[in-house]
Amino acid sequence: MKIISAESFILHVPITPPITDAINVATHWGVTGIRIVTDEGITGYGYTGTCANGDEMIAQTIDRYYAPALIGKDPFMVKQIWDELRFGPMHWIGRAGITHMALAAVDIALWDIMSKSVNKPLWQYLGGHKPDKIKAYNTNGGWLNWSKERLISDMSAILEEGFTAVKMKVGLPDSREDFDRVKAVRKAIGDDIGLMIDVNQQWNITTAMTWGKKLEQFDLIWLEEPLNPDDIGNHRKLADELNVPIALGEHVYNKYAFRDYIERGAVEYVQVDVTRVAGVTEWLQVAGLAAAYDLPVCPHVGDMGQIHQHLVAATPNAIMLEYIPWIRHIFEEPATVKDGFYVLPQQPGASTTIIPRYFEEYRVK
Repeated sequence: MKIISAESFILHVPITPPITDAINVATHWGVTGIRIVTDEGITGYGYTGTCANGDEMIAQTIDRYYAPALIGKDPFMVKQIWDELRFGPMHWIGRAGITHMALAAVDIALWDIMSKSVNKPLWQYLGGHKPDKIKAYNTNGGWLNWSKERLISDMSAILEEGFTAVKMKVGLPDSREDFDRVKAVRKAIGDDIGLMIDVNQQWNITTAMTWGKKLEQFDLIWLEEPLNPDDIGNHRKLADELNVPIALGEHVYNKYAFRDYIERGAVEYVQVDVTRVAGVTEWLQVAGLAAAYDLPVCPHVGDMGQIHQHLVAATPNAIMLEYIPWIRHIFEEPATVKDGFYVLPQQPGASTTIIPRYFEEYRVK
């Protein structure tokens, strides 16, 4: 099998209603990626996720530097291709961010092709671990632009759908307001429901030590991204001082940074995202590293769960998966949660094949 064409694409999928966390305002989700065609008629789709900003730079990286290098290659040489692209011309100017997100899209498309070629869903091709279902937790009811009343209403509605764990955003300028919102949600959902909070990097170490301690009383599963993601030392300090476990990984872009976090005891839930590290190839390496330290993996869903459901199903130390349904309708086999669990995909591939109608409707040209 040989690759005969490769081209980037950008889709902007509307988010209804728009959402806000402590760092982002999003009206659309950016699905920026690559469509790779082989001489055997198999087409692979891979993509990364953005708040619909900077997508053109990712697409330009794909088209100028990565796509031409793919022509004539065998997709089954995915690890060799990964090395060649990772250490190619873009290595000089970036080993994270745009270049890694572009490489993630390419790598995901190659794994999509390989699993399609053997007529298996990716989770089976990788070697399955969870053959029936994956526990899901829902993030889509906890946005900062929700009033406290809507926050409680949406969380309650999510529980009625069968979810047993939810996540809400904090990181407001006045941490007393965060405290009040978390207190109200815990009271509304009861003590038996798992509750996580996500700061989106908005606290400094002093705020995190003060309010992290105060929030411990609400029996949180984790405290997510409390500090700047490059500040490993203060994350270590926070992990040592708080009883609430630290979760992060959404803005950690390569296995070496994860290694440093893990070795220093600065992370307790590893949220490695396949669209931020350089695809399935590197994601599996990070998950294996976490397993060596007996740490759980709970991915951030920059892909909205389409690819991650396969990875979690194939990974022993991956214990559950975030659910945000913004873009599921654009895929031939959308990520589906029933009674609080992901229903595993059955179609061959990585669940990244986009319905032609939506590919054209949302495409940015």
